[in-house]
Amino acid sequence: MDREQLEQNQIPIYFAAVILAAIGGLAFPTASQALSVLVTPAIAVLMYAMFLQIPFLELREGLSNKRFMLALLIANFVLIPLLVWALTRGLSDHPAILMGALLVLLTPCIDYVVVFTHLGKGDARLTLVATPVLLLLQFVLLPLYLAFMLGPDSAVVISISPFIEAFLLLIVLPLILAVVTAAGGKGSRVVNLWNHAWGWVPVPAMATVLVVVIASQMAFVVGDIDQLLPVFPVYISFMLLAPLIGMLVARAFRLPATTVRSVAFSSATRNSLVVLPLALALPEEIRGLAAAAVITQTLVELVSELIYIRAIPSLVRERVEVPFRR
Repeated sequence: MDREQLEQNQIPIYFAAVILAAIGGLAFPTASQALSVLVTPAIAVLMYAMFLQIPFLELREGLSNKRFMLALLIANFVLIPLLVWALTRGLSDHPAILMGALLVLLTPCIDYVVVFTHLGKGDARLTLVATPVLLLLQFVLLPLYLAFMLGPDSAVVISISPFIEAFLLLIVLPLILAVVTAAGGKGSRVVNLWNHAWGWVPVPAMATVLVVVIASQMAFVVGDIDQLLPVFPVYISFMLLAPLIGMLVARAFRLPATTVRSVAFSSATRNSLVVLPLALALPEEIRGLAAAAVITQTLVELVSELIYIRAIPSLVRERVEVPFRR
């Protein structure tokens, strides 16, 4: 299998990883739960591999598409948070799953959303170029969203240190290394070979992260399924409404169909893999259930993405200009 075939078969690979992880997590719960120590380093490797694929020299050109960026930012950081706030009001008596739901639903995806956008006939390149902006903004704004939505009377005590640690380990360090090695590839054959070799890594790295994350948490999800039931209507409602919000915002900015699809996928796809370390750093009394809520959203989302790649292109079609006839 060459690199192109590997990338074309990403979805079957990811679903195979999820199924194997779920089976392993249930069949060998003790051994699988020990994989939780690998979550952060596995995600850091994935982020480095993903950042290396971003054409940083073309970043300015991509960000100059102001209508796309405005639509993307308004959808993800204004309207989607309002939707999340409305949908999660019924979880106020369940602080652990409320925290998990807020963590995952308030953070737009920056990794496999590119794959699903491409499969859904969106502009995957624009989505890829926008990922550093989405990543930086979500970690800056997430503590503010949580403070507002949990309220001053919340029993959950939020520590800022896990956010800073995750930001440094999962974003800043991989991003700096990716920029340095990408720039060094122009003047060094060895570095260029290194960068080329890492072009093979994103797909197996994503599969590895899915295995580590889901296997380590699957026993908790199944064990707490009765407590997780209130979050399912929230996730299903989000699955139905979030892409529609993205489409409406993009249409308001009069974007072309491929770009409308990109905003729709970004609005609906969440950053569950990257925020899981934040859930695992919560106070012990809510940590397990909050992490289970994050993983539950991942499982719901992977199914919904299969619907999106068919439904979104059907809902968002290219406008055909009909010539005027007297």
